[in-house]
Amino acid sequence: MQIPLLDLKLQYAAIRDEVAQAIDKVCESQFFALGPAVAEFEENVAAYCSSKFAIGVSSGTDALLISLMALGAGPGDEAITTAFTFFATAGSIVRVGAKPVFVDVDPDSFNIDPAAIEEKITEKTKAIVPVHLYGQIADMNAVNEIARRHNLAVIEDAAQAIGASRNGTKAGNFGDCGCFSFYPTKNLGCFGDGGLVTTNSDDIAEKIKILRNHGQDPAYFYKIIGGNFRLDGIQGAVLNVKLKYLDSWNDKRRQNAWLYDSLFADSPVKTPEIDTDNVSIYHQYTVTVPERDKLQEFLAENQIGSAVFYPKPLHLQDCFAELGYKEGDLPVTERLCNEVLSLPVYPELSPEKIEHVAGIVLKYYGMS
Repeated sequence: MQIPLLDLKLQYAAIRDEVAQAIDKVCESQFFALGPAVAEFEENVAAYCSSKFAIGVSSGTDALLISLMALGAGPGDEAITTAFTFFATAGSIVRVGAKPVFVDVDPDSFNIDPAAIEEKITEKTKAIVPVHLYGQIADMNAVNEIARRHNLAVIEDAAQAIGASRNGTKAGNFGDCGCFSFYPTKNLGCFGDGGLVTTNSDDIAEKIKILRNHGQDPAYFYKIIGGNFRLDGIQGAVLNVKLKYLDSWNDKRRQNAWLYDSLFADSPVKTPEIDTDNVSIYHQYTVTVPERDKLQEFLAENQIGSAVFYPKPLHLQDCFAELGYKEGDLPVTERLCNEVLSLPVYPELSPEKIEHVAGIVLKYYGMS
């Protein structure tokens, strides 16, 4: 049985007609950059996220970048973040001229370890950028308490966490800004690149709206240096259709994850640990396993898709060599990069397919 890591064609088949109608409406209007479809999506997604403002931008990467710009991060500043994340988290910090300062992660949640943050704070520290990895919100109570004591901005990298919550509060509402990605593989994915910034600050929202359109307000009068960070109308239309289904898709991901959890009980597979305060959206179902690379080869031989997010931590990447990190600096992160493996968890998977994937994994360890 062939089971890919993700099959977006199944999702598309279920909503094809709605999406086609929404795209056709944009084509008829000819509003392709921002426009009514984006405005409607912003209103709906703000309500969904329980945020005062939701500003559509061109990608999750640009959501991080424009948030740093809006909060005034630049040359001479530092931002504390995790090295166990996608490149954009740290890359955006560098792009505004600031310096990423990496700290280790919690071995169970895979999210930033608040206990490691405080010792890295200096007079140059401008912000903390926690990542809600794999769909689980970081320990934001602890992060925010540290930020409050040191008067630091907080930017949530929630690219993998739309719909996730902690103590009833949804991702995107814990910091000054929440940054989301709508890359096609995300739980809420568009038909290309797209992103979003949430905020509950009038001032930040106004600044981001100006920054995303080259800094102009009104047209051809430039208050600040911005960029072309606009969300396309077609993407707004697609996302508006999909948003209606997001909770049901996330519910199905949770059901799939819980089935995996039960199937892997009493095995060498360490299943994801979700904080009791959290509701995860399982953007990825990521386990830690012995002999990870050999297991992945075995899965491929049996036509089971899997992936490693992420095989090399950011602090050891060539592009950050000048920061001076070395192997051993972030031991938990480095260990996880050698042990994590993500298995298929998308909503359209049947229980039989979940059982098949788990059976192949257990077969590798001589347990089925």
